[in-house]
Amino acid sequence: MEYYDVGKIVNTHGIKGEVRVLSTTTNPEERYYEGAPLIWFGKKGEQEALTVKTHRTHKTFDLLSFEGYGNVNDVEQFVGGTLRVSEDMLLELPENEFYIHEVIGSTVIDDYSGEEIGKIKEILSPGANDVWVVERPNKKDLLLPYIEPVILDVDIENQVVRVHVMEGLD
Repeated sequence: MEYYDVGKIVNTHGIKGEVRVLSTTTNPEERYYEGAPLIWFGKKGEQEALTVKTHRTHKTFDLLSFEGYGNVNDVEQFVGGTLRVSEDMLLELPENEFYIHEVIGSTVIDDYSGEEIGKIKEILSPGANDVWVVERPNKKDLLLPYIEPVILDVDIENQVVRVHVMEGLD
């Protein structure tokens, strides 16, 4: 079964068993609801099924507590680990939104020339919009902002992305 990251536990918070999570999910409210199943993966490969008891936000973090873990001493073991969900727990996304794993590895085609530019190797989230990193043979990586004039079409089924490379981006 495939598992997908939704956050990293970076610290404990208070004495009542909350953990501070740096989320990678774009929908924390829908992901961390009361009763939501999560799987914790430790640095050494250990795993533990967890059930969300509470969720709230604090500054840039999501604060979670888990059923059966009501004390800071109970949750210290989770710090540094990653929270994941199984493939069957992925949420349905609106049109023109994609999971990172669906886009990574896609072939990028220049809409003007029809030529293959490279393959998407990662997606960065530095601020206002995501940046898609395209690995190109014998060239440095191309950074494409995920904006309408640049990313024209994303065909998840065929793993092809049509783009318009604006002057100066190459």
